[in-house]
Amino acid sequence: MIGILEALLLAVFAGFLGSILGLGGAIILTPVLTFLGLDIKIAIAASMVAIIATSSGSASSYVKDGLSNIRAAFYLEMFTAVGAMAGALVTSLINPVLLYFFFAAFLGTSFYGIFGGRNRELPEVKQDNLARWLKLEGTYFDKPTQKEIHYELTRPGLAGPGMFIAGIAAGMLGIGAGGFKVSIHELVMGMPSKVSTATSNFIIGMTALAGASIYFTSGLLYLDLAATLAIGTTVGSAMGSRVLPRMRNRSVKTYFLLVLAVLIVEMLYKGVTLL
Repeated sequence: MIGILEALLLAVFAGFLGSILGLGGAIILTPVLTFLGLDIKIAIAASMVAIIATSSGSASSYVKDGLSNIRAAFYLEMFTAVGAMAGALVTSLINPVLLYFFFAAFLGTSFYGIFGGRNRELPEVKQDNLARWLKLEGTYFDKPTQKEIHYELTRPGLAGPGMFIAGIAAGMLGIGAGGFKVSIHELVMGMPSKVSTATSNFIIGMTALAGASIYFTSGLLYLDLAATLAIGTTVGSAMGSRVLPRMRNRSVKTYFLLVLAVLIVEMLYKGVTLL
């Protein structure tokens, strides 16, 4: 079993990086914990609690800075919460080895989607009728450019089912599914990258809470490990929330892609060696 100090330091790093990239931290925690020898189902359950802490540590700061789109977050959370509970039930029933390949495939789809738009600072969006009716738009002050940025979102009807799938992935893999959510925010709805990260951090906590309840009742949640990870990710995410507003959208995308590439290779390696 991983030591308390190791888990704490790992959680601080994961929370910091997850807060900046909108990943929730657990997308880093789960692969590393399994690499260090922890059973993947136990790692998934503990990481779900860490996600809640990451969201709490950074979301309030992003809301204060005006980066999170609260209206979009509550609309999308209706889909992810239901998906997370369904995904958590599936995990308790399937072969653990399959989870490594599901994890790698999930990360790969996110990588492919974001890679195509990595050089765009702001997306071009034509708002549809449903998005206009839901008033899915916003404004934030961009510190690197010292400009007030107004943006509009589109295609919420397509984003909803996509977020349901993201919720299933979150529940199955013990992650906030931030990589997939960020991809949906940007590629489907047309969110600017920093708004996408901030909104993802707001959503992931609620998604994780829905999934964690299933893991608790199944006996897979080790509270001492979960508490340590929660403390570390809270500290790390609070630090990351101070860094994100000063970054450019393209920089956020670049770091996001680098982290995903490393994790994809790690998950595939782990899965193949266990076959």
